[in-house]
Amino acid sequence: MKLDPFYLIVDSTAWIGRLVPLGVKLVQLRIKDMDAARLRAEIREAKAICARFGCQLVVNDHWRLAIEEGCDFIHLGQEDLAAAEISAIRRAGLKVGLSTHDNIELETAVFAEPDYVALGPIYPTILKQMKWAPQGLERIAEWKKRVAPCPLVVIGGLNPDRLPGVFEHGANCAAVVTDIIRNADPEARTREWLDATAPWR
Repeated sequence: MKLDPFYLIVDSTAWIGRLVPLGVKLVQLRIKDMDAARLRAEIREAKAICARFGCQLVVNDHWRLAIEEGCDFIHLGQEDLAAAEISAIRRAGLKVGLSTHDNIELETAVFAEPDYVALGPIYPTILKQMKWAPQGLERIAEWKKRVAPCPLVVIGGLNPDRLPGVFEHGANCAAVVTDIIRNADPEARTREWLDATAPWR
């Protein structure tokens, strides 16, 4: 499976409505705390926007709602993976991306036969408190050898200037959160990312 090299992660459908029309082809809706009815509405709207603009939607964590709403891709963290019914997810035809941060998590992820493996944080990140040290570029090359031919997504502290390094070390896809949504001009920054990832598209 081939992923677009630019993977946008946002916490609301409002962001999807703002940024996907600029040319984003891969986006994750990552909402942690919301009641089921509102969350269902967010997923439904995000799915419609992505369908309109030819963008792949990935739903973070909420696999049951993703199945019910006819989505086709989910992302699970390690705790989410432990609680999820992978057999039900596969029966529904959903693709699955999994987070990893260390060797044990990588072994767990590979055993689940995901459609991509994510590694992070590559650089220090302000998104959330991490118990893992930054992985660095050499870890990307190591992980890529271990997961191939499965696509490798990298995340954490990335910006357009750092993209050549991560792709040259074997990443297939670079995920971004704060560098865009906390930018003074998220639309302009998204365009910068689209231009910067174009050589790997």
